[in-house]
Amino acid sequence: MNTNKNFYISYYARTHNGRKLEKGKHITRRGKHDEKSRYGTNKKGEPYYVYYDLDAHNYRCAKISWKVRAM
Repeated sequence: MNTNKNFYISYYARTHNGRKLEKGKHITRRGKHDEKSRYGTNKKGEPYYVYYDLDAHNYRCAKISWKVRAM
């Protein structure tokens, strides 16, 4: 993925701000891939992607399934 490119990312979130949600939630955020962003597989074998959230000004993690669209 190109660094410093802005995008929209959509994924199903089971937690929000460290709190587990009863029903989970499908969210879309504005993100940026930078030098601290990374992706891989965790110890459970689940894929993940860490990106910079432009709205919250913090890093977020999408797991299992996500969709990225250009801005």
